[in-house]
Amino acid sequence: MQNHLRALIDFLYRLDEQKVRYTLSGDVRGSIMVGFAYPGERWEVSFYDDGQIRVEIFRSDGRMFDESKLAEFFEKWGKD
Repeated sequence: MQNHLRALIDFLYRLDEQKVRYTLSGDVRGSIMVGFAYPGERWEVSFYDDGQIRVEIFRSDGRMFDESKLAEFFEKWGKD
């Protein structure tokens, strides 16, 4: 477990050195997720207690929308 924690800490130090702002959150049981944004991208790096590291990248195509897109979001994902 100590080596797994070391990998997370080393990664955070590298982000700090590059002045990358990040957030930490609980992803799923047994993991810590590091989230950060890069122009046009959002990264999620999950460190699991078994030593696995998984990376998910969300990329933008650069399109922008007006506020009417918010209504679409709430219609699709809003709770009744």
